[in-house]
Amino acid sequence: MSLLAMILLASAAGGLLSVLLASVALNLKAEWVPVMVSYAIGALLGAAFLEILPHAMEHAGGFGTLSGTVLAGIFGFFILEKLVLWRHCHTEHCEAHGAPAGAGHGHDHGRAGLMITVGDTVHNFVDGVAIAAAFLVDVRLGVVTAFAIAAHEIPQELGDFLILLHSGYSKVQALMLNLLSSAAMLLGALLGYFLLTPLHNLLPYMLALAASGMIYVAVADLIPGLHKRVELGHTAQQALLIGLGVLTVWGAGGLAERWMSGHGPLSALAKEYS
Repeated sequence: MSLLAMILLASAAGGLLSVLLASVALNLKAEWVPVMVSYAIGALLGAAFLEILPHAMEHAGGFGTLSGTVLAGIFGFFILEKLVLWRHCHTEHCEAHGAPAGAGHGHDHGRAGLMITVGDTVHNFVDGVAIAAAFLVDVRLGVVTAFAIAAHEIPQELGDFLILLHSGYSKVQALMLNLLSSAAMLLGALLGYFLLTPLHNLLPYMLALAASGMIYVAVADLIPGLHKRVELGHTAQQALLIGLGVLTVWGAGGLAERWMSGHGPLSALAKEYS
């Protein structure tokens, strides 16, 4: 399997599979959404701080420029969110997309649904570029990055489904819109591969931008939603699930490293593209 094929496969798994799993999760109780969000926070932070940033530092010329890139990335994602291009919603009622509480069965004539679809498409495209950049640096890093992205895509896509249904779309229409939006991840991965392959000197900074996006989504977007439940039991559950997400990324990195160090089927690919 070529490196490009691996990148596209990982992007498809992170995008298309998360949409399908989110559509299945529509039948779950609402209490499961915070559980998925808590786990996604740990996966994102674990991937950013335990995998992506260490690899970026290893290949970058200096820490100062790299840290500046992370800071610039966080500021850039803040601007995107203020423009309502990047806003994640994990419930039917979201202040960013105009689904007011108590709206009952009324619809917004598709405005919120269209807005969330555009924002999700941009987000998925950037995720695809991040996956491509990670694979171009290290196959193991690409696997871990794709896993972390998939982990946070599931609760995000579930929120997208709820907003689309509230906007008047049927379940089939909502599924098709989310599948179409997730295809942008494949496009981002494809363009990222061809644009970044000859520009290896830029890869550490692309990784830094990818890490800044994960940090921003986890800290500015996902964590505030957990503060709605302040009971000790819920706080303990959230902390355990965040820790589980971090441990999963750490374990996935170790497992991928074992597979690629001569003890598994991916070892030949790791040697070829290292």
